[in-house]
Amino acid sequence: MLNFNDYQQHDALGLASLIRSGELSASEVLEAAIDRAESRNPDINALVAKTYDEARATAKAALPDSPIAGVPFLIKDLAYLNGVPCTYGSRLYADNRVDHDATVVERYRAAGLVIFGKTNTPEFGLNVVTEPALFGPCRNPWNTDHTPGGSSGGAGAAVADGWLPVAHATDGGGSIRIPASCCGLVGLKPTRARNPAGPDVGEGWGGMSTGHVLARSVRDSAAFLDATHGPALGDPYQARPFEGSYLQQLTHSLRPLRIAVERNTMTGVAPHEECINAVERAAKLCEQLGHHVEEASPEIDRELFGIATGVIVVGNIANSVYGRVKALGRDLRDDDIEPHTRFMAESGRRLTAQDYAHGIQVIHQAGRTLAQFHETYDVMLTPTLVCPPVRVGFLDTVTDYDADAYNQRFVQFWGYTNLQNATGQPAVSLPLHSSSDNLPVGVQFVGPVGEELILLQLAAQLEEAAPWFGTTPPR
Repeated sequence: MLNFNDYQQHDALGLASLIRSGELSASEVLEAAIDRAESRNPDINALVAKTYDEARATAKAALPDSPIAGVPFLIKDLAYLNGVPCTYGSRLYADNRVDHDATVVERYRAAGLVIFGKTNTPEFGLNVVTEPALFGPCRNPWNTDHTPGGSSGGAGAAVADGWLPVAHATDGGGSIRIPASCCGLVGLKPTRARNPAGPDVGEGWGGMSTGHVLARSVRDSAAFLDATHGPALGDPYQARPFEGSYLQQLTHSLRPLRIAVERNTMTGVAPHEECINAVERAAKLCEQLGHHVEEASPEIDRELFGIATGVIVVGNIANSVYGRVKALGRDLRDDDIEPHTRFMAESGRRLTAQDYAHGIQVIHQAGRTLAQFHETYDVMLTPTLVCPPVRVGFLDTVTDYDADAYNQRFVQFWGYTNLQNATGQPAVSLPLHSSSDNLPVGVQFVGPVGEELILLQLAAQLEEAAPWFGTTPPR
């Protein structure tokens, strides 16, 4: 049996290469992933559904010609996986068994990935930590007293803890980049509509939500984007087409970039010293690589922007909650959803159509403002989070919930990532710093719409200059 120490030495492309050469079998690699998950899930609580039998059958079958074929994989519990409940982390959807795959899951299967389960997420992906009442809190393998972030916290914890090199994730306000920061991973949020959202919806949260993966290496993130990007039949809109391969172009020479350093949060809250230190280190590293770095900030009405994005989110949550109970033919019960979700859904139900239309108008204007900003700057550099990973329970949405107290704590942790969801820009969090108590602290690089390749090429440069792959949690 493949032992864990050997298994964790490889990223997804490395494992797939060993499988293609016959040095390892896909079944051996899968069993190493399952063994690690079974031994560690009681402590981490990242895995909420198991599809081991199906995965074993897939691993034994013929694999397609793909650079990632045979690699174990997990799907976030916000996406449809045929035959497995899609709970959205909510008791209201606990029995929501589905009979087909999401389009992106179809593409993962076509690439030969071996899907062995689903990962923990907060209810409806609403929180920036992962502590749903349905499944309980997910914990950070760097320190289990702390959060792995959210909403893709289960994916982040599983990858950081060495169960697998890459896992599916989604991002509506930072939910790929936040776990990447908390768990010491690469977290790319692609351009709006770069990856498909179908077949059941055309977009998530008014186009603010998109999906990709959390990974340990930049090249894996590029390879997985190669496997999934491009429109699907019936998509309401699509990203600017990308020709060729992100992976193959990853190491092409990158011209010197003009990088704007932005320290200001979207909420006005001052960032933690560790997060500023992380940005300063990253800025110096970029300068050493030949890039031009200077302070600059886009001019956005941040209060109006915050209201607009909140309207869009709560409107969608109201639709998810009240649409579900209508389909079930009953009223909403006290124990169906968490108090925080109820507060959000009730807020959404009080909105008017005009409120929602105005919210969409505001975020589209923000997109135009940022497009103009990127006429001057190729990339923007910010902290990913306002502070290092908080303790489990800091953002509790269930026990003694108070909306005002929750919101005050929320902005002490989160405040940089939702702008790019609204503008549709690609953004990546990279693990370039650690706090004094050895917790990961990510930095965020943001590019113009459609320019994932620039971010991936810059990330590859930084990865080579300051390698992180061998830096793992204490085992």
